[in-house]
Amino acid sequence: MDLIIVESPTKAKTLGKFLGDKFVVDATMGHLKDLPKSTLGIDVEKNFAPEYVEVIKRADTIKKLRSESKNANTIYLASDPDREGEAIAQHIVEVLRSNGKFQISNDKFKRISFHEITKEAVTEALQNPRDIDTNLVDAQIARRVLDRLVGYKLSPVLWKKVRVGLSAGRVQSVAVRLIVEKEREIEKFKSDEYWEVWAKVIQVIKVKQVAQEFTVQLVKIGDKIAEVKNKAQADEILKDLEKAKYTVSDIRKRQVVKSPYAPFTTSTLTQAGSRIFGWSSKKTMAVAQKLYEEGIITYHRTDSLNLSAQAIQKAREFIAKEYGEKYIPEKPRIYKTNSKVAQEAHEAIRPTDSTKYRVLSTKYSNDESRLYDLIWRRFVSCQMASAIMDETTIDVSAANYLLRTGGQVMKFDGWRKVLPVKKDGESTDVILPDVIKGEDLSLVKIWGDQKFTQPPPRFNEASLIKTLEKLGIGRPSTYAPTISTIQVRQYVEKNEGKFKPTSIGFAVTDFLVSNFPKIFDYDFTAGMEDDLDNIANGKHEWESTIKDFYGPFEKKVTDVTKNSERVKIEVEKLGQKCPDCKDGELVIRTGRFGKFISCSLFPECKYTAKFLEKVGVICPDCKEGDVIVKKTSKGRKFFGCSRYPDCKYASWHSPKKEDENENKES
Repeated sequence: MDLIIVESPTKAKTLGKFLGDKFVVDATMGHLKDLPKSTLGIDVEKNFAPEYVEVIKRADTIKKLRSESKNANTIYLASDPDREGEAIAQHIVEVLRSNGKFQISNDKFKRISFHEITKEAVTEALQNPRDIDTNLVDAQIARRVLDRLVGYKLSPVLWKKVRVGLSAGRVQSVAVRLIVEKEREIEKFKSDEYWEVWAKVIQVIKVKQVAQEFTVQLVKIGDKIAEVKNKAQADEILKDLEKAKYTVSDIRKRQVVKSPYAPFTTSTLTQAGSRIFGWSSKKTMAVAQKLYEEGIITYHRTDSLNLSAQAIQKAREFIAKEYGEKYIPEKPRIYKTNSKVAQEAHEAIRPTDSTKYRVLSTKYSNDESRLYDLIWRRFVSCQMASAIMDETTIDVSAANYLLRTGGQVMKFDGWRKVLPVKKDGESTDVILPDVIKGEDLSLVKIWGDQKFTQPPPRFNEASLIKTLEKLGIGRPSTYAPTISTIQVRQYVEKNEGKFKPTSIGFAVTDFLVSNFPKIFDYDFTAGMEDDLDNIANGKHEWESTIKDFYGPFEKKVTDVTKNSERVKIEVEKLGQKCPDCKDGELVIRTGRFGKFISCSLFPECKYTAKFLEKVGVICPDCKEGDVIVKKTSKGRKFFGCSRYPDCKYASWHSPKKEDENENKES
């Protein structure tokens, strides 16, 4: 009997479907060893050696694995094909080799890795086992040690200088900094008025010709770009256009060839999940995890755009059979990532079988089906012929003014056959009339639209991940947990899908950036990620990397602890006197469990009260209480009744929005 050890029961079950009786497949249920929770767990004096201990809640699992390993001829370590998976494999060896009196020789352990859980991929892995990649293990150790040192050393500083219970993180604090700096851009922004001027025109009716209306926008006044800054200017222009003669002054036509999108990486998948489904990155990765463990997509933590030759060939054969030869490009499409750190040995996220596209709805959950459909369409379309569109631009002259319109008409759908416009949110075709240069037009109506320049948009999950990736901060495995952490710790709040820093987020960011400018610098953080990648590639020793970081870091921590001033967290005033002391003013503070009301004279006055964030809607169930914003223990926002527990109303969706939608429909 041979033993195969994976991380999850689902993965074990999937493997068990196509492996014979020769194999026993079992799961670790996650990490078997980790740093202790109550102590630093790193021997700084002994070259930063991590003091890993067996995870207490894995005791039964460890006992079972030790028992099974006694009778195994070979123990295959089949954890995920990344740094974390490699570290888990190493810990399995350490745990099983410390099996009391029973000793397992090293040659009994075989490391296997595969990027998809299919019979073909697993069989090939079993035929080509390898040793544990110690460089990948070292990279994981370095990241774990680095993050533990930053967290354990900085948290007490924050407790002393800002507030008890706070924490800092090498990547999470930089993510919060991005959100804080964006908010300050928004606060400084000054909106300017401007006007858009439009005209609806129609072809002059001719014999046997149907006149067609179309809309044009003012783009030039004389030889200059039109800049209409106020209503007076707009009215003057509209007066001129009212009596002007309209003529087609130019027509430009060109063919536009649009290539398909690249297949998904972790970053682009989580961005698409946010944009299309409104999912958090955490949810997208959780659903992707299920699909991977079920064996129907490849490994979902990847920054590579590489695709196997077999997968490409199978997709091309499917496209030819399903849609016709004209939908296949002459040569297979090869995609290369712009990221210098992408691991090209990995693959992009794709279905394990590109012919499977209609079978999931009956077997899997709705979320799994939707995400699979998106991954399938993205992959198959990436191997299809380009879409071809006819693009037309029409210029219309009116006195001293130039007005313009443009549109595209699909000539050949190509990859859009599989990934239509509605799937990615692009604009639809604009059909323009068939006009000729010099043709006269009649004015139907003219109007002006008052506009104001808008501040830069707040980050949503998609744009935050995109920015982190662009800056080189974090890696595929870190995006989802980072975004989840900064919300749970109440450094940021998500409103209408956009991130806004809390008062604590502002205070912590200002303190860290002011006192540790290098550590929380974007380039420095990205550079540390590069160092970790160099360890994984065998170019750097992990101990020396940590040593180079820790010396200056520890010195800075000591200096800041002694000399920095305590930070005052800004509070929102309610404009009411404290009912207890009568001297203080009621303010809104943010604590470990969310917002609450207290006295401005705290700690002299200990008055506190619940803060009820009302949304302006009466409870739809009891019709008496107010609908208020609440949070789960994990920081996720939901809506409940102020009369709880008498009224148990709860919803993930704002009833205010629901009311607004109903009003619009009626």
